[in-house]
Amino acid sequence: MKINHFMDSWMSHRKALLELIDTFENEHLNYRPWDKAMTLSELVLHISSSTGMFVESVKNGVFAPPSTPKMPETTEELKQLVEKETQQTKRNLEELTESQLNQIVEFSGMKMPGMALLESAKDHEIHHKGQVFTYARLIGIENLPFFISR
Repeated sequence: MKINHFMDSWMSHRKALLELIDTFENEHLNYRPWDKAMTLSELVLHISSSTGMFVESVKNGVFAPPSTPKMPETTEELKQLVEKETQQTKRNLEELTESQLNQIVEFSGMKMPGMALLESAKDHEIHHKGQVFTYARLIGIENLPFFISR
């Protein structure tokens, strides 16, 4: 089924995000490159909660707002939150039916099949993960993981 290929590809990016979190120190979590930017923690949680939102939207056939978890105080808490959301998202992906993947879902004024929305979710995650890599460079981290992890 096409969802298995999607999950493998998505997880290669999510694993890289988890590896990237391991490079941060607690004092980095509130870093923001400009006044109105998301903090590092907010950006990472935006990634993990948004992907869950997209999957829930496909599962339910209608937009499902993302969860807003409590902001972590440590990198370990951040990683635990992302791991928890990752496991829930994986379970939800595994439960999707062919019908749900093919149904038309409206999101942000666009209508598309569920599978297309999932691909947009992965693109969204990749885009923001690139921003997290940039944040890491801006705070001085030199040894970073590869952009995917197989």
